[in-house]
Amino acid sequence: MTRRALVIGASGGIGTALCTVLATKGTEVTRLSRAADGFDMTDPTSVEGAMNRLRGPFETVLIASGILAPEGARPEKSLAEIDAEKMARVMAVNAIGPAIVLKNLPRLLPHGLRCVVGVLTARVGSIGDNHLGGWYSYRAAKAAANQIVRTAAIEIARKRKDAIVVSLHPGTVETSFTKAYPGHQKVAPSEAATNLVEVLDQLTSAQNGGFFDWAGKPAPW
Repeated sequence: MTRRALVIGASGGIGTALCTVLATKGTEVTRLSRAADGFDMTDPTSVEGAMNRLRGPFETVLIASGILAPEGARPEKSLAEIDAEKMARVMAVNAIGPAIVLKNLPRLLPHGLRCVVGVLTARVGSIGDNHLGGWYSYRAAKAAANQIVRTAAIEIARKRKDAIVVSLHPGTVETSFTKAYPGHQKVAPSEAATNLVEVLDQLTSAQNGGFFDWAGKPAPW
């Protein structure tokens, strides 16, 4: 039986790479994105309509959408740079968007079979691992996303005991989002996608609700 996957944010650098890696493993991939489908994660009507049109079940789901900052802006370096409207936009895309997707996801997951849902967040969303400061909106949004994933994992597993819902840190990936930060060590989207798919393949139900990096190691909350 062919395994089926749903990739949300499939037109982005890492989303496209995830689709490619999954397809090479023989997985049937369904893609959703703003660019190709007008899928707006921040619009509940858009998300509900698009996901209601999908035919499940999906054994693998990846949510790979996100922004560092609104278009034309950059992550804040100090408190003085915080702008309420821009912060709200970052929260809408990186935290509220995944929550809306997760709200509409359970009916698309199988009963009685292992399934895995990976939400790409980021290590900079870790509160315990924050030693540099800055990037207020992005850090806060990713921390919120981690809590949303953790809470959704608990609820989903009550009816689907073989479901594994986790947050994933892909590492710093070479995409249009990170090109403004040349000093950071980056990996190609294809390498990041391969790493993440390998992590998903190895997870067990005992790890439901966890936060893992690209190597499968637990990341601090």
